[in-house]
Amino acid sequence: MAGFMRNVVIGLVCGSLILAMELAEAERPLKFVDRGNNVQKEDGFADFILQLWNLSKRDPSWHHVWPEMRFGWRIVLGSIICFFGAAFGSIGGVGGGGIFVPMLTLIIGFDPKSSTAISKCMIMGAAGSTVYYNLRLRHPTLDLPIIDYDLALLFQPMLMLGISIGVAFNVMFADWMVTVLLIVLFLSTSTKAFFKGIETWKKETVMKKEAAKLLESYGKMNDGPTLGYKPLPGGPSSNGQQKLRSDEEVSLIENVYWRDLMLLVLVWIAFLTIQIVKTYAKTCSIEYWILNSLQVPIALSVTLYEGICLYTGKRTIVSDGKQDMTWKVHQLFLYCCLGILAGIVGGLLGLGGGFILGPLFLELGVPPQVASATSTFAMTFSASMSVVQNYLLNRFPIPYAFYFMMIATIAALVGQHIVRKLVVLLGRASLIIFILALTIFVSAISLGGVGIANIVEKVEHREHMGFESLCSKT
Repeated sequence: MAGFMRNVVIGLVCGSLILAMELAEAERPLKFVDRGNNVQKEDGFADFILQLWNLSKRDPSWHHVWPEMRFGWRIVLGSIICFFGAAFGSIGGVGGGGIFVPMLTLIIGFDPKSSTAISKCMIMGAAGSTVYYNLRLRHPTLDLPIIDYDLALLFQPMLMLGISIGVAFNVMFADWMVTVLLIVLFLSTSTKAFFKGIETWKKETVMKKEAAKLLESYGKMNDGPTLGYKPLPGGPSSNGQQKLRSDEEVSLIENVYWRDLMLLVLVWIAFLTIQIVKTYAKTCSIEYWILNSLQVPIALSVTLYEGICLYTGKRTIVSDGKQDMTWKVHQLFLYCCLGILAGIVGGLLGLGGGFILGPLFLELGVPPQVASATSTFAMTFSASMSVVQNYLLNRFPIPYAFYFMMIATIAALVGQHIVRKLVVLLGRASLIIFILALTIFVSAISLGGVGIANIVEKVEHREHMGFESLCSKT
């Protein structure tokens, strides 16, 4: 079975490379502007170093820069970064957009807007394959799916509403404001996740020592207790019986809460329809504001329904092992605000929102596997909506997007499979938390570096550094 999976992965990678080279002629070449004269220069490593050195001297009038798709060191290096970024991003449940965007801009040579659009395609591919992988998996300790659908119903509508607000803020906020927010937020989030990982690691160490003592007391009996992974946040399952295996797979039909899934899909369709229709409305017109306002009742209705069910006890979030938890009004309100905040940050920075949801779910006491799976599940809806919008607006070249999306899809599957085996083998679910912290930290450095370079560019060109008017943009 392992050999078959290996051959499948190799075949998909080779097929993607062949497709990339076959479609190369359809793309437009990358051009560098030489102060008023359009001169096409040879693409090489020296030019790449020159781009980084003179990043602040790029012509701000450039738009829609799509480099030629041909095999070379750029595509190889970009593919490697894409693979590891998608693998780590899918494991941590953050998508990897903080790694994809700088790679596409600095290495491949896309303009920032095209980089963001292609990044959404990569996030959608990685998130989609991760969700498909997780649909058959069960909760590590409870008799539940690994995806917490109640958490998704509470946060996903607010996430999508926040993304719409964040996109508008992206137009209005100055670049230096976005960069400062990104660096502060990501560094603080990664630091908090890192210390959460250390705390979980220490608890796992204590559990392993206790299990070792228990095993020693029973002697070397074949039917004695094993040292397999037993996650920390245990508790009663929905039927009062705790699971014994964390790697169990069940039928897709039995493991999915189809009613909740259909409700989330309906929210996605409603938001997507509004976003598509909004592209034909003039910015700040009456139709524009009416369409924007329609998103609020759609998001609030679903989240309010879930909130009332949690408050009255008709539903409960038991993935943290606290089946009898009583939800307060202020708690529900706070979590809804955090869901909107995650969406705003995602729309503002061009990311998926998982950088906020993943650490937030961990703080709620949800096991790392469930936090990653649920965060990725919610992020799939927002990423796919952005991909459809960008496709209709022709904001990315299809061959490039398809190629990198295939790599991200394969990388996410490989990353999930390897880490799942490592967690069971080592008994360390904290590995997922450490990968989450590392991914956020690397994203802070890469995106922050690109943002600082753009600020230097605007300062040198004496460009406006304050707020912009939303209504002046088309």
